[in-house]
Amino acid sequence: MAPHPVIQAIIDFTAGAIGGTACVLSGQPFDTTKVKMQTFPTMYRGFIHCFISTFRQMGLRGLYKGTTPALIANISENAVLFLSYGLCQDAVRLMARMDKGTELSDIQKASAGSLASIFSAMALCPTELVKCRLQAMHEMEATGKIASGQRSSVWTVVKTVLKTNGPLGFYQGLTSTIVREVPGYFCFFGAYELCRSTFAQYMGTDKEGIGILPLMFSGGFGGACLWLTVYPIDCVKSRIQVYSLAGRQEGFMKTVTSIIRTEGFTALYSGLTPTMIRTFPANGALFLAYEFSRKSMMETVGA
Repeated sequence: MAPHPVIQAIIDFTAGAIGGTACVLSGQPFDTTKVKMQTFPTMYRGFIHCFISTFRQMGLRGLYKGTTPALIANISENAVLFLSYGLCQDAVRLMARMDKGTELSDIQKASAGSLASIFSAMALCPTELVKCRLQAMHEMEATGKIASGQRSSVWTVVKTVLKTNGPLGFYQGLTSTIVREVPGYFCFFGAYELCRSTFAQYMGTDKEGIGILPLMFSGGFGGACLWLTVYPIDCVKSRIQVYSLAGRQEGFMKTVTSIIRTEGFTALYSGLTPTMIRTFPANGALFLAYEFSRKSMMETVGA
């Protein structure tokens, strides 16, 4: 028996928050390296150089810089994403004139995930802006874009944004975030569900019975497909959010054009290596935590 819609929404929201926490804790050092390489590609020879340089300069703490806003960002993003994902699946059923509770195809679930990402982008953008600025603060000072010796904490970044741009300043990079999320999460959920279906068919079981390792691999595969599809857009988003710390930053199209003209097309893929390394443990942990916590809560309410 399906739980009450309000109970179902609470379960989806909570499971998404748990999944977001697992995602950050397992992949934050790689995310920090990614943002540094995206915003200052000429400062580092590659992933290993950036990783080691950050560790030598600031220790393990430097690799986990921005973890607090990253946790807030991922918890809020995934809580809203998976809450919206459940509601958007109902919307897809309604548009397809299907009965409530009918199992959707993998493509239909991908479409629901893509639609849900619009709502999660609204929750994600402000906290991701704070996270990216904290992660790249050292490089901003080293290149003279901002004065050196500034205290870098979540609160100081928040105060700076409010003082210079007001509340709407937290939504710098929103356009590129939405442009990234919509196709990205179509690939994310589509690849995840397709991979689970393939494992289930091969193992002669349903999707729920494929086990932990296939489930984690499916999550990682979904994450890899997402990032391979939208990585250049994410690079532009990071530039806008970090460089706006030094003053007004151009919009999405002008930033893309400027990067390609001055640094070449390959600059849009700076930091892809740590992203792809991160995606399997981080997204594997995300879906493992989400699926198991959701299943546990559904069993608790007798669904």
